[in-house]
Amino acid sequence: MLEKFFKLKENGTTVKVEVLGGLTTFLTMAYIIFVNAGILSKDFAGEPTGLSFHAAMLATCIAAAVATIIMGLLANYPIAQAPGMGENFFFVSVVMALGAGGVANAWQVALGIVFIAGVLFFILSVCKFRKVIIDAVSPSLKNGIAVGIGLFITYLGLHMFNKGVIIIQNNVPQINPDIFNIKKPDLIIFFIGLFVTAGLHVRKVRGSILIGILFTALVSLVWGKVKFEGVFGLPEEHAFLKMDLARAFSLSYIGFIAVFLFMDLFDTMGTLIGVGEQAGFIKDNKLPRANQAMISDAAGTVVGAATGTSTVTSFIESAVGVEFGARTGLANMVTGILFLIALFLTPIASMIGNYPPITAPALVIVGVMMMGNIRKIDWSDYSEAIPAFLALVGIPLTFSVHNGIALGFVSYPFIKILSGKGKEVSWVIYVVAGLIIARFVFI
Repeated sequence: MLEKFFKLKENGTTVKVEVLGGLTTFLTMAYIIFVNAGILSKDFAGEPTGLSFHAAMLATCIAAAVATIIMGLLANYPIAQAPGMGENFFFVSVVMALGAGGVANAWQVALGIVFIAGVLFFILSVCKFRKVIIDAVSPSLKNGIAVGIGLFITYLGLHMFNKGVIIIQNNVPQINPDIFNIKKPDLIIFFIGLFVTAGLHVRKVRGSILIGILFTALVSLVWGKVKFEGVFGLPEEHAFLKMDLARAFSLSYIGFIAVFLFMDLFDTMGTLIGVGEQAGFIKDNKLPRANQAMISDAAGTVVGAATGTSTVTSFIESAVGVEFGARTGLANMVTGILFLIALFLTPIASMIGNYPPITAPALVIVGVMMMGNIRKIDWSDYSEAIPAFLALVGIPLTFSVHNGIALGFVSYPFIKILSGKGKEVSWVIYVVAGLIIARFVFI
């Protein structure tokens, strides 16, 4: 049954590889369960937003599970989904802006805005507008985006929420002075995990990344950095259907809806392209079943808003599972089910997912693997190379997938026109570039 539905042999994989690949992806992105809840429950001043930690955690797991499973069933891709980093910060900024304007229960209105954006995502996906954009992107720009995401993943692994190898002090990146401080062993545990994972990977040990995660978790447990606090536990609050659609339908909130649309469109597109290139899914410069993938993303956002979380998007951490060998939606079934199980096994999930040094080495290794796409950029044609390079460096330097992609998309048609190659650009790219410019000018 699994072979017939997911076409395992056709994709060169097995049930075992898919199951372990899905588990690897989950372990790598499980941090979002706790990080997202922490972000949504407090504003930038540390004050409560009104959406509780437990409610946001419950919504995160449900939205991630639903979207990830739909992706696996509809698109047959091992690309997991969850509330996006970046979108959650923007959600909080919307809550703060509404609150400053005297809006009561601003978090409920913000959820209503996300719900409306999700419905619009769905309409655009059904109309295949989002798929048309992906197909119109040149191979060089696609691969530049993939490499940029690889660098971004690497930075996330090295940064570890400003407690890693690279930290930001006085707005300047620098090496963490505690890098070899035995009294603060976080980085030592990180390096142990990185070297073990790298060594296994060089030896081509199947499942090197998963083994590295589990080994690092064991080291962390022995060192006393994580604690075993039981097995079973459930979130104690929920925000089901607490979104305020009545007040969200306001012309004054069109700007917020538009930004959510842009962020989700480009984050999802960037991840699909990056992971698609890494896994070999992209054929003749097109991603098969891209429309189904976009629909799953839209459905996840609608479910997420209805349960109490910000915009759902495809996760770049899926590249870890792909690197393990996952090639079909069966891996997503495993990842999605694990998000649901995590609700009942909150202490276990938090032990691994809430301590960044355990999963950070995996992000660095995946970043290295994604750098291989740099060879596929046409460096002999500067009208292709320059926009690809701008997207490549823009993603990690702006700490944003969608902003980096915007640099590439806007520069591509202008450079093509000025070089006398304007006819090589699809009309879709001209439209998207115009919309991006309009967004920065007017929103």
